[in-house]
Amino acid sequence: MTERSSLLNLSRRRLLITISATVAAALLVSTAGFAPVQAAETPKDGGDITFLIDSLGDTWIPNNSAISSFQGHIWGHVTDKLLYVDAEGKVSPWLAERWEQNDNATEFTLHLKNGVTFSDGAPLDASAVVANLDIWYAGRKNEGINPIGLFPKTYDRAEVIDPSTVKVFFKKPTLGFIPTLGYHGSILVSPKSLAQPASEQADLSKTAGSGPYVVESWKEGDHVTLVKRKDYNWGPAAVGHTGPAFLDSITYKLVSEPSLRVASVQSGQADVAYNASPQELKSLREEGYTIATPRYLGFVNGWAVNTKIAPYDDVKVRQALQAGINRQEIIDTVYTPDWKLPTSFIQSNVPGATDQSGLLAYNPDKAEKLLDEAGWTKGADGVRTKDGKALTLTLHSNPYLATSKSVDELIAQQLGKLGWKVAIRAYDVVTYGEKVKYGGPAIPTYEVTRSFIDAGTVAGILTNANNGENWFALDDRDTKLNELRDKIAGAGTFDERNPLLNDLQQYVLDQGYFIPRTQIVQRIYVQSPTLKGEVYNGVAYASYYTAFIAD
Repeated sequence: MTERSSLLNLSRRRLLITISATVAAALLVSTAGFAPVQAAETPKDGGDITFLIDSLGDTWIPNNSAISSFQGHIWGHVTDKLLYVDAEGKVSPWLAERWEQNDNATEFTLHLKNGVTFSDGAPLDASAVVANLDIWYAGRKNEGINPIGLFPKTYDRAEVIDPSTVKVFFKKPTLGFIPTLGYHGSILVSPKSLAQPASEQADLSKTAGSGPYVVESWKEGDHVTLVKRKDYNWGPAAVGHTGPAFLDSITYKLVSEPSLRVASVQSGQADVAYNASPQELKSLREEGYTIATPRYLGFVNGWAVNTKIAPYDDVKVRQALQAGINRQEIIDTVYTPDWKLPTSFIQSNVPGATDQSGLLAYNPDKAEKLLDEAGWTKGADGVRTKDGKALTLTLHSNPYLATSKSVDELIAQQLGKLGWKVAIRAYDVVTYGEKVKYGGPAIPTYEVTRSFIDAGTVAGILTNANNGENWFALDDRDTKLNELRDKIAGAGTFDERNPLLNDLQQYVLDQGYFIPRTQIVQRIYVQSPTLKGEVYNGVAYASYYTAFIAD
């Protein structure tokens, strides 16, 4: 047995935790007198870490799982991207060393780094990039392989110019193409893996990326263990390191109970707990643990409203919903000062976001007046009715967001005072994906937690144009929204596009199509103070490529 195998086996015995007396005992561990270990100034090689996570999702097909809040952690270490996008949205070279575009943003030329290979030995060259671009755009829907949701729908084709040069063509101006190459769905996978049928792509061990780690083992519903690739030498310059990772292995272990995840970090049995309760963060920070609540670039947390379902087909009811939510109370009650009020339906750190706070002000008197005007009369029991039917709303708590049910419960109280009868349902990740995610004919509102890199892609997602996701079930009924969508898509410069994005945000919020709740901190990390050097990218994923264990 090699030294590394011995270390990994020892690590697994220590880290692949079962929910048993060992972990239960962690709940009793006292952290009194805890003093964080000081990190070495220079990273050192070696060490194994465990990351405790609340789900490992339901598929490993790359196109279908790379954008998941759970599987995305693994893909971020097993695969690379053409460009790197940091936490502030800055785009910089990665496997595309440089690029050019024509004057109206319909043609782009990518120049690739030489010498990069996938873990199956295949070169990451121009033909490999074309194969990835094609499947990101089209998927293979007949096989159950989806397109990447936010990849530009205006994509026409990509051509190999030479082994290190790709030219990409779009049917219309597509300013968002370059930033989208750093989106977490835009992972580069070996052409051999892409050619596999969906059933084999769903086997994580059979998918080859070019990232700093490879899959050492995985068990569905239990764990994924990654080991570092020793010949890796093409990390993004923006993170200050390009060679092999420092850590020997990363194990992502499924532990469903948040308190057990945190307790395992406190007891030293694990290194990172994902999705801890916000209420625990203050005390954990005081005890010396590293707490990270990065905001990603994307939509705020809120509801997309199905305008085909009564009474939400009435703009006055939607506007009453918008005015009837006390967002400051949500932050004060459920969250901490790490969370921010929404100012639009996209996060305020997204380039192109504008401040629409006036449309999101809590105004219960306005909400009551709108409901009165819409014909909803409050009865003796406080519930509003119209034509013998109660004003109802069913909320489906989002399992991707640990705090979702608590927020739903508070909003149910707020809306109840205005005359709504609110019901709350909670499903696990798989059932939620089947019954609720992206709405449906019986879902009046569904919670959105979605990242993106470029705001220009948003308009197409909201409508049904070019296979868009038609979030509000409007189809082609709203001509103004469609006009804004088309103008944004056709803009050739940011100066032309930004005022249109402002108009889009104002219109969507004023119509009550999207109901923001808070700016989103979807990924909460509680980390051992001995683990240093992690980096958070533009979609708030923690990368442990640069991380190390301090002395």
